[in-house]
Amino acid sequence: MAKSGSTFLALLTGAAIGAGLGMLYAPESGEETRRKLGENAKKTQDDLNKRYRETSSNLSQKAKKAKSDFEQRLEETLSSASFKADEILSSLELKLEELKKQNSKFQKDRKSESDDKANVDESVASKGNKNTGSAAV
Repeated sequence: MAKSGSTFLALLTGAAIGAGLGMLYAPESGEETRRKLGENAKKTQDDLNKRYRETSSNLSQKAKKAKSDFEQRLEETLSSASFKADEILSSLELKLEELKKQNSKFQKDRKSESDDKANVDESVASKGNKNTGSAAV
């Protein structure tokens, strides 16, 4: 784009200098000189319009390509993030199942310990009743 700007500036400078020198050294009449200046101005205007259209078209194409590239990268990023989120959710679900199993086992062990303690208490109580019962007889 800098190249187009400097080319444009050089073109305008050249046209202005050429027009000025043409008027100073023109062997033709004033009418002929004005006609030639008009033609040169028209050529310069046409050239500027052509360069403007080319530059505008190039910028438009580059903008479309940049937009397309951005959308593609965004889609890839979102897809990757979605895949990673699915992996994380699956991992968390597995951990949750493990914790449920561990909790279930812990509850069974706790209930078993509680039952064993109750059996020991009953056993001690029944032995105590037998010992006190025979001493009283």
